[in-house]
Amino acid sequence: MSQITSVMVKELRERTSVGMMDCKKALEAVNGDMDAAIKYLREKGIAKAEAKASRETTEGLVYAYIHSNNKIGVLVQVDCETDFVANTDDFKALCKDLAMQIAATNPLAITIEEIDPAIIERETEIARNKAINDKKPENIVAKIVEGHIAKYCREHALLEQEFIKDPTRTVKSLITDIVAKMGENIKISKFARFSIGS
Repeated sequence: MSQITSVMVKELRERTSVGMMDCKKALEAVNGDMDAAIKYLREKGIAKAEAKASRETTEGLVYAYIHSNNKIGVLVQVDCETDFVANTDDFKALCKDLAMQIAATNPLAITIEEIDPAIIERETEIARNKAINDKKPENIVAKIVEGHIAKYCREHALLEQEFIKDPTRTVKSLITDIVAKMGENIKISKFARFSIGS
């Protein structure tokens, strides 16, 4: 199998506007063949979904979910382009899945970029001190901290989380699939999670 380089991933991203991880997966799936990777992304609907990401979303739903124990509640606003899509069963099912995900995982933000920098700073400090206390060599402390922060962000940014119903995929890929199916841009605008005793 040919080596997939960051240059190849960057080129595919520039040509398709698809996220880095999806580009890397596509290149790996087709053994580094650029044209085949573009075809692969189109067939999967990912390139199509990314192309719609800049389109305006002025319709959608505010979905309310109450967990079975009546101690956790979620409100999530999911936007789309038309009222027609907002009223489909697929869109409503997506809203429910997202609300259940938020109830189960209690994310800090929708994207990694939206996580409060003060929280990242605190986690960095904790990881650094732990690595030092564990007598890790100075040259690998930075790598340990970097790995910890990357994992922390994946676990606490809603779009990057493993989907609770299928941990082999992310919440972002779940939305991407619906975008490809519906032919409209869909995005999470905001959410709020309420819980008794927290």
